[in-house]
Amino acid sequence: MIDGRFSIVDNKQYLINQEVIMEQRPIGRKLTAMRKKKKITIDELSEKTGLPSAHLKKIEEGKGFAPVGDILRIARALTVDPGELLPAGGERAKELEKRRVSDFRKREEAYQYEVLTPRAVKDHLRAFRVLIPPRSVHPGTNYQHEGEEFVYTLKGEVVIQVGRKRHRLKKDQSLHFNSGIRHTLKNPGNVTTELIVTIYTP
Repeated sequence: MIDGRFSIVDNKQYLINQEVIMEQRPIGRKLTAMRKKKKITIDELSEKTGLPSAHLKKIEEGKGFAPVGDILRIARALTVDPGELLPAGGERAKELEKRRVSDFRKREEAYQYEVLTPRAVKDHLRAFRVLIPPRSVHPGTNYQHEGEEFVYTLKGEVVIQVGRKRHRLKKDQSLHFNSGIRHTLKNPGNVTTELIVTIYTP
């Protein structure tokens, strides 16, 4: 902050934070409503899920990111379907489904991908076998997308850059990350890298 005003960087970060809050609010509102309906306190939900009370409070306030694993644990604790916690609604749902189909088709047509879930065009969870030639960057079809991604190395090695963090995976190593953060995949080795990539999109 400069002279009581936001700098350009501060203001940009503020806008990014506001976008995250807006995206998470629907989940937070639904979680609060369901928890109160079942007369469960934040601390009780924390006990049932094993998640910190502070984290659950941030999710309810729309200030914290709720990964898929957390949503599943919360849904199980509240004895509800996980889909009931996720934002639905007409146009938004149609838009997301259209995006999922488009992204799936792009990956299906790319020679680097082998689709392992061919019937999952409109599904939220899809899996691919990915090949990256030696000493090359994987030409991504969409290096930043809503949801989460899980990468498992079957052969060779891969360097995955997620935001500012760099991860180097060798055979039988894996990485789970927020795919909403810009990311790249690179094969630094002399043999073709073979990966299993599982993608969840809302």
